[in-house]
Amino acid sequence: MAWFSTLSDLDLDRQVAALSRQLDDVRKALAKRGDTYYEDGREAASDYYSQLADRFHEALPAIRRRGRVLEHTAREHPATVAAVGLVVVGLLAGLLISRR
Repeated sequence: MAWFSTLSDLDLDRQVAALSRQLDDVRKALAKRGDTYYEDGREAASDYYSQLADRFHEALPAIRRRGRVLEHTAREHPATVAAVGLVVVGLLAGLLISRR
């Protein structure tokens, strides 16, 4: 009986070694795929950032014009600006208090 248990132990050791090699192969394959997906994702993010930067650059003059108009309006009507500011602060305070 001892001889059979030794034979099965050797067989189990071989199977464990074979499974370990297969597991290493799977890990390497997943690492390669992960690198590929990472590179693809990085390129896509770079493309989106480039497109966003181009759109922002195109819209910047209009944003500046509207900002100057808003600044001019605020200088002409300071009481209105103060009232709107108080309303915004009140809304924010109400939101913060209601969450607690």
